[in-house]
Amino acid sequence: MSEPARRKSTYEDLYGVPENMIGEIINGELIVSPRPSLDHSHSASILGGELVPPFGMGRGGGPGGWIILDEPEIHLGEDVLVPDLAGWRKERLAGLLKSEWMATAPDWVCEILSPGSALRDRTVKKAIYEEHGVVHLWLVDPLNMTIEVFRLESGVLVPAGVVGGREKARLEPFQELEIQLGDLWLEA
Repeated sequence: MSEPARRKSTYEDLYGVPENMIGEIINGELIVSPRPSLDHSHSASILGGELVPPFGMGRGGGPGGWIILDEPEIHLGEDVLVPDLAGWRKERLAGLLKSEWMATAPDWVCEILSPGSALRDRTVKKAIYEEHGVVHLWLVDPLNMTIEVFRLESGVLVPAGVVGGREKARLEPFQELEIQLGDLWLEA
């Protein structure tokens, strides 16, 4: 006997997600995750703090030209994703920032990996980002102190480099900024 067909989750299902959780709809399934751990939040906060002033506001002589958001709700087709950080080139968003969520694929996405989300971030979400033309993806792993950088080529996010530890790095699409990676990792 076959199992009954599963009902596809809808946006209304997200209203039932408790406030201390994060809800996403991925391939028609409601995925509910706990709020991030402290090491996860630390990496996201430091990274956002490094990128927003020079790229989001052009401060300190930075190039500007980006809108970078923490945990934005992004609607890509039927999927509703909440990456840790995402950025759009400003010229692509003229007049599109008047909603609670974004329906335009980002130019850059950063997912901070945690044991409960790493497989989904590396596979299912990466495939959705590819399908919708996200040009750059960073997978930040606070436990292993690494950042994997991917670049979209011929519709596929391919590895563009891995950095880690306490080195300094310039990572596309933000090569103008040297990031001190050791600042991203929460010390024990």
